[in-house]
Amino acid sequence: MANIQQVAKQAGVSVATVSRVLNGQNKVASKTKQKVEEAIKELNYEPSMLGRNLRNSESRIMLILIPTISNPFYFEIIKGIENMALSQNYSILLCETDSKPEKEDIYFDLVRKKMADGIISMDPAVNVETLKELAEKYAIIQCSEYGGGIDIPYVTIDSEEASYRAVKHLIQIGHRKVALINTDEKFSYARERRAGYQRALAEYGIPVIDDYILYTQQLGFEHGQQAMKKVLALPDRPTAVFAVSDLLAIGALKEINAAGLDVPEDMAVVGFDKIDFSNMTNPTLTTIAQPMYKMGTIAARMLIDLLKGEQVDSVILEHELIIRESTSG
Repeated sequence: MANIQQVAKQAGVSVATVSRVLNGQNKVASKTKQKVEEAIKELNYEPSMLGRNLRNSESRIMLILIPTISNPFYFEIIKGIENMALSQNYSILLCETDSKPEKEDIYFDLVRKKMADGIISMDPAVNVETLKELAEKYAIIQCSEYGGGIDIPYVTIDSEEASYRAVKHLIQIGHRKVALINTDEKFSYARERRAGYQRALAEYGIPVIDDYILYTQQLGFEHGQQAMKKVLALPDRPTAVFAVSDLLAIGALKEINAAGLDVPEDMAVVGFDKIDFSNMTNPTLTTIAQPMYKMGTIAARMLIDLLKGEQVDSVILEHELIIRESTSG
């Protein structure tokens, strides 16, 4: 394989001139530039990206922090990030944190050691204080989940408003006993979605019943099943349930079916996220659609702009209530 010295010799110029052409500098005369480009082509020379990146003090890699790779919610966001990144000559490194601080620190070190240029964090359990410290020196964007009041730009939707719309829909079709399957309220989205649930009930003069609010430790399918078992065991059973993620809602659907009950006649169900599986359930799941792919492309664009030293503002995207068979029969 040819090296830069051979290209310089072939073109009759210095190594420094070849380097200037490769780096797109305008100090090279057009005839000289043409000779260098012809030599590169003839010798089939491929410059070392690693060497160039080290000279420019950049890696062209962005880290994507997610709590778990198994949650399909992240698929479309990652696809959006990747496509935007590749279009701007960046690569992505997917980092599954398991929401463990020790794993997060390993990935944070990649940025500190300049092995990655910046971070897009989608981990709701990320160490916010560490993230805040890193953001003082490095480019960081929060995507979907975000820590309020820490001055790190984010792209998300209005979870409180989305939940309000979901529960309002259930009330408007006749349900006054609505359960909430939520997750740990250390996460901002869990607090916001519970607030939206409560706002909808208050608007219609429906009291909040503590027994109707159930919490899970994780968003897995089986956690939705376990929560639904508790709902079905209540003496004054609700007629509808709103789950803060589609995975929880799909688990709830399975448990309702296993109990021999009909959805939506005996129990209406609404989820949140519009993952692909939500249209494959029986019945299909009414859900809140998040623009996941768009969220990913915007997050990547924001990170690239930050890396260029540009000012970046947070973005709140639109959501949509998708009404399907689990509430409409």
